[in-house]
Amino acid sequence: MEEIIKEEPITMSELKLELEAIKKKEKELNFRSNKTLEFLNKFVSLDKAKVDEIKKKLVDLKIPRLKEQHIVKIVDMMPKTVNNLKVILQGYSISVTNENLKKIVDILQEYLPK
Repeated sequence: MEEIIKEEPITMSELKLELEAIKKKEKELNFRSNKTLEFLNKFVSLDKAKVDEIKKKLVDLKIPRLKEQHIVKIVDMMPKTVNNLKVILQGYSISVTNENLKKIVDILQEYLPK
């Protein structure tokens, strides 16, 4: 029986890289993994370096109660406005000040396509 050693949230960009590595090693993915990779190829536009850079900047803001799982979701969704960011964070029991929401969106604006 397999045992879960640790759980940690990863971005869609990181998942895409993992699936590509598995595909390279195993030569073929199962049906579900293939479908997931197809989806990721359509919707993931940021490379790993940019994702890591954004995550680091968001962590460096030191926003109270903002955890890794929240940061991963924010990076995956890349909201363009404070209102969009509020919608994303509504799914969690977390409250972030408008000032901090603005700081997050300002960082994301640097990486959004013009």
